Amino acid sequence: MDDLELARHLAAGAGRILMDLRAAGTHEGKALGAQGDALANAFLMAEVAAHRPDDGVLSEETADTPARLAKSRVWIIDPLDGTREYGEGRSDWAVHVGLAVDGQAVLGAVALPGEDLVLDSDGPPQPLPPMAPVPRLLVSRSRPAHEAVEVAKAIGGELLPMGSAGAKAMAVVRGQAEIYLHSGGQYEWDNCAPVAVAAGAGLHVSRIDGSPLRYNNTSTWLPDLLICRREWAERVLEEVARIGN
Repeated sequence: MDDLELARHLAAGAGRILMDLRAAGTHEGKALGAQGDALANAFLMAEVAAHRPDDGVLSEETADTPARLAKSRVWIIDPLDGTREYGEGRSDWAVHVGLAVDGQAVLGAVALPGEDLVLDSDGPPQPLPPMAPVPRLLVSRSRPAHEAVEVAKAIGGELLPMGSAGAKAMAVVRGQAEIYLHSGGQYEWDNCAPVAVAAGAGLHVSRIDGSPLRYNNTSTWLPDLLICRREWAERVLEEVARIGN
């Protein structure tokens, strides 16, 4: 299978494992999240090793090593993005499988198993609907980013709390919101696959200062992220710059 088919296979397979585990009812809460992370990660790591043994891998649930830094191609994986939501029985969690080549997120798949859906970087699932008259900004359920709150005030937007980073990014891809602005810090596995899928759908993707997102770095920390409809990109970036001054 080609890289995109593999990404979809990986994301969908991990999603099925997670749904089956939750349905079994043998774990709950934090214990369910921990077991789900472990089982999904074991599947993903084994499948990447079997299908792309020469590629590098960076996964949230596997100890990192410097070996990936010498690789041009690196699979960047989050076996369960939104552990809290998964453990609570919610649907706003995701599985991320992204491929970075020479530091760029070139393709990916994001599974939303709670909605029986896998989105990939080969274009949007359907044409984007017209934007809402009041722009909708996706934010964390517990700690909305300061910049997102201030941008919403400046543009007359509405804040929409949602769970995982992948769920929020895919809500923009699906036309359920216009803007996902995050400044509270993430790791590469939190957004590599969502960024690839969003870019494939024709959305704007960048850091919140407008600079490009780069992957397979020595430090896996990525401080901020903007995924939005292109019509809003310039205004949002202007407002973020104003807030920072």
